[in-house]
Amino acid sequence: MSWGGGDVHSVLFERIISLENLFAAWQEFRKGKTKKRDVQEFEFNLEDNVFVLYKDLRSKTYQHGPYESFYVCDPKRRHIHKPSVRDRLLHHAIFRIIEPIFEKQFIFDVWSCRKGKGTHHAVERFQKLAWKLSRNNTKTVWVLKLDIRKFFESVDQEILISILRRAIRDEQVMSLLQIIIKSFPSGIPLGNLTSQLFANVYLNEMDRLPLLAKERGGVRYLRYCDDFMLLHRDRRVLELILPRIHSFLFESLHLSLHPRKIILDRYHHGIDFLGFVCFPHHRILRTKTKRRMLRRVNLINVASYRGLVAYARASRLLVFMALA
Repeated sequence: MSWGGGDVHSVLFERIISLENLFAAWQEFRKGKTKKRDVQEFEFNLEDNVFVLYKDLRSKTYQHGPYESFYVCDPKRRHIHKPSVRDRLLHHAIFRIIEPIFEKQFIFDVWSCRKGKGTHHAVERFQKLAWKLSRNNTKTVWVLKLDIRKFFESVDQEILISILRRAIRDEQVMSLLQIIIKSFPSGIPLGNLTSQLFANVYLNEMDRLPLLAKERGGVRYLRYCDDFMLLHRDRRVLELILPRIHSFLFESLHLSLHPRKIILDRYHHGIDFLGFVCFPHHRILRTKTKRRMLRRVNLINVASYRGLVAYARASRLLVFMALA
């Protein structure tokens, strides 16, 4: 991928490649990674490495490097592609500047990869929406849960670039974003900080559909990454929405719903969401989550697991954690 034309002195591009931003991005990037060998090697000659990156960006000779490929199981097997420290530093530098541009466009109820949000807040918000819709548990609430099949690898790069271009008119910045996007054969890689932002930008097209707006029919909607939750008191409303969502995803974003993960059920039956099974008056840990936790708990991570358990009804598990 080559650099495009445009004004090299554009304000947005200058902010991204500035030494001040690159060094600030390094301080954010290195948190929790100082024991990693590749991070230590980069930091040993930090100033030289940052200045070389700055020079390559300034002269428009920067090219993205290859990825390290490996698998993790947390809990399901995921294929991770990790770029070099130099490239990840640039991802952080870009994210620091362009994320606020897109943050203004996102709806409130997107809970992944955003400051002040996350899994626990998403679960709490889901239960709050369900409780309000049920009028304090006096009305039946139906929940439609959807998941996109192989989302990250299915993202259409050209569609993503066209969406980004609507918000970023700076050709220098767009050239930089295209270099990152095209550094991967297809889709977007699990492992890039920019991929987390790109995922929200891509699915924002669906988040803002009029048919999902509360004022257009009382549907409550929230999303965490590619997991969607729609709530309504009338099952038929959700049944009518489903094919329209399917059509939009397929025709506009070239995505498809996972056929085995389309769930429509009453809230009081228990809804599985982000590791918890949620009920009107409480939530419990999903069985798979508990088993994984019991297999992995040790003196180093026990505090983190206790924090997770505290969000659910799991007194016996808390006793076990206290003994660990």
